[in-house]
Amino acid sequence: MSSSDTYEPYTYLTASVHEDAIRMEVAFCTAELSAMALTVQGVRPCLSFGSAEGQVVISTTGSGPVTSADLCLAREIADAATRYRDECERLHAAQNTARDIVPEPSPAQDNDQT
Repeated sequence: MSSSDTYEPYTYLTASVHEDAIRMEVAFCTAELSAMALTVQGVRPCLSFGSAEGQVVISTTGSGPVTSADLCLAREIADAATRYRDECERLHAAQNTARDIVPEPSPAQDNDQT
């Protein structure tokens, strides 16, 4: 990436219908996103991701009591979030290290400055 490259935040939404099945996809490509976990009436956990452009809420099956499948999904989400965080930290550190490396002037450049 050159210093002139800029990346603007965006949210991408697609909807499709195939054989009477509706499929929705939301991509939040922004750090301007909130993540919140809450419990509705003390019995139903919810996980919410939102920005000014939209919101995605994940909750229990049928908005009912927590099932074994809900617990399995919650663990998958936590594991995926941990991997996402680790990858962001690794790439951020690598980008910062690459910026800190200043190339040594070549001998030809030193001779030109006399």
